[in-house]
Amino acid sequence: MERIYVVEDDENIRELLKVALEGFGYEIMAYEAAESALIDMKLKKPDLVLLDIMLPGMDGLTAIKTMKEDHQLKNVPIICLTAKDKELDKVIGLDIGADDYITKPFGVLELAARIRSLLRRTNKELEEIIKIMSITINPMTREVKNNGELVELTYKEYELLMYLLENENRVVPRDELLNQIWGYEYDGESRTLDIHIRTLRQKLGQTGVECIKTVRSVGYRIIRAEE
Repeated sequence: MERIYVVEDDENIRELLKVALEGFGYEIMAYEAAESALIDMKLKKPDLVLLDIMLPGMDGLTAIKTMKEDHQLKNVPIICLTAKDKELDKVIGLDIGADDYITKPFGVLELAARIRSLLRRTNKELEEIIKIMSITINPMTREVKNNGELVELTYKEYELLMYLLENENRVVPRDELLNQIWGYEYDGESRTLDIHIRTLRQKLGQTGVECIKTVRSVGYRIIRAEE
C-alpha cells in the first residue's frame, strides 16, 4: 500500500483528503504542520506528499527545500496545494523541486488522477537499471552486480555509492558525505568515510578503483570511465 503524507492546516480539507484517498486504497498520514510531518518522514518514508503552500510555522516552500536537501527524502514526489491566485507560489514551488500542483478548490477525482500519474512515473524511474562501466544497480531491489556477479554491500556502502552516482562527476566534499550518509556534521574525523570508500572499491573490484576517485583534501567523485 502506497503511503501519502497530507500536510494541510485546514482541518476540513485535511479530513476530506484523508477519507477520500483512503477510499482509493492509499495509506494516509495527515498533518496540520510541516515540522511534525518532516519528523515522521524520517521514520516512515512517504511515497508521495501533498503539501499546502500556506502553512502556519514552516511554510510549504521551506518544507520542499528541506526535503530536497535530505538524502532520504529528496526523490519523494511532491504535489503542492495552492490558492487560485498564488501564481508566483506555483512557479517557485516547481522551481525548487515540486513535481506538480493543484489549485483550490479542486475535485477529488482530478487529484486522485494526478497522484496515480505521478506515482506511475516515479515507480517507472525507480525500476530503471543504473549502469556504470561493468556495474549494474537495481534501485527497486537495491541489488548491485559487477560483471553479472552479485556484490554484497552494507546499507551504508550502498547509500554512499548511490549518493556519489546522484552527483556524478561532481567532487562531493567529505563533510557533505558524512552529513548525508551518517547524519552528522564533519568534525575533522573522516576515517569512517575513508574506510567505507576503501571497502566499496574492494567489493567493486577494478571497476571500483577506476570509477571512484579521490580528490585530495576535498572529497570523492564518481566517473564513468578512466581519465
